[in-house]
Amino acid sequence: MGIKMNKTREKKDVVEKEFVSFPDIAADVINVLLYEGKEIVQADHLRSGPTETIYQGWEILRSQYEDLCKYELSDGKIRLMYLIANQSVTDGKMLLRKAGYVGGIYREQYEEKMQDCFPVIQFVLYWGIPGWKSSRELGKLFGKRNFPEETWKYIDELRLHIFEMRHLPEETRKLFQSDMRIVVDCLAEGNGYRSDRKIKHKAALIKMIKVLSGETDTEDVEKWMEEQGIREEDELTVCELFDQYVRQGRIEGIAAGRTEGISVGRIEGENRFARLVQELMDGGRNEDLKKAVSDQSYREQLYMEVNLI
Repeated sequence: MGIKMNKTREKKDVVEKEFVSFPDIAADVINVLLYEGKEIVQADHLRSGPTETIYQGWEILRSQYEDLCKYELSDGKIRLMYLIANQSVTDGKMLLRKAGYVGGIYREQYEEKMQDCFPVIQFVLYWGIPGWKSSRELGKLFGKRNFPEETWKYIDELRLHIFEMRHLPEETRKLFQSDMRIVVDCLAEGNGYRSDRKIKHKAALIKMIKVLSGETDTEDVEKWMEEQGIREEDELTVCELFDQYVRQGRIEGIAAGRTEGISVGRIEGENRFARLVQELMDGGRNEDLKKAVSDQSYREQLYMEVNLI
């Protein structure tokens, strides 16, 4: 089960990374979330950078990877580096891991004796359903330690910049100009979402919506578009594209469910709940487990979060 779950998460990570990596979407995300909608960053000024850094582990060197790295150029030189991570589950010690990425980049600048050093801005796109309750600041992470006030003055403060993408306020969602507007509106409004917005990255958008809905089969998207005669350069609105794809998907899903039969569905349901229980227990999420037992709606949300839909 663990290997299958890891592969599912890897596939989801790839889809999320592909979607955010488009220059227009990356610039839009940066401008809306960091600069309150001001067009500070231009898409044509962004360049993809390396996502791997090296750190010293116990006796050996280890690699660590960030989801997405974008250089912002000015007059041919690096002005800023943006590190963007996609995250679907909360992580109590994620702050420490992220500090390692930034530290690795500053270390590389030091060792290369760069004349024009550049700052690094790092933030996380959190796609999980429950709110982010883990530590966002180093002080809170170590808050239970009984240090005197003098000690805290010399502990450098680090912050984890988390944006809860499923829970963005409407005024923030309206600031997006790229296909990201469609994603966040769809997450916020659910099945009732309708829009006449034109889609630029059609295949990537459909894949993104699918994985955020808990589906893992994204390989059929390009094939379906080809069968329907839909090209990436065609002008299509959200309603035009989604109505075709979702309608077909629902028909296929109903047919598949009837073929499997009720008894198979019951067994699969029991196995799925057992896997959810194990996931929550492994993560120490006892309160979520208690609520999942009695609250079907919340249980379905958790199924989506851990990719058990």
